[in-house]
Amino acid sequence: MDATQLEEQDRSTEVESIEQVVAALQHAQQNELVEEFVGLFRADAIWTTAHGKRLTGRDEISEFTAKVLPGAMAGLTPSYEVVHVLFIRPDVAAVKVRQRYFTGDGAPVTEQPEGTPLYVLAKEEGRWRLVAGQNTQVLSS
Repeated sequence: MDATQLEEQDRSTEVESIEQVVAALQHAQQNELVEEFVGLFRADAIWTTAHGKRLTGRDEISEFTAKVLPGAMAGLTPSYEVVHVLFIRPDVAAVKVRQRYFTGDGAPVTEQPEGTPLYVLAKEEGRWRLVAGQNTQVLSS
């Protein structure tokens, strides 16, 4: 079965499951939870940061995240909104996300550029996991 054969009900259910992964990512970022963040990745995942640093494998992602995440969200509340899901196969999806930052009282943080991450997720043993990610900042022209 290819991705075009996903029935609408199945597609809706899978999109909801993918949105839950992105919500868990948001929660981990907001609360600076390194282990929760890293736990969303497959062991051999590839992650490219917004500044172009390539991280390969959960161990490398964990080491980097443990250095940068604690304290990174001081005064910020990140928001991750799934804006598009493309099923490459029923068990593989490319997920486009809108990433924005807000103050604790909900005001947009204009000094922090918006992000436009692309995540590749694979469903294994009934669970969606991050396999690859490119976290790109949107620079104003």
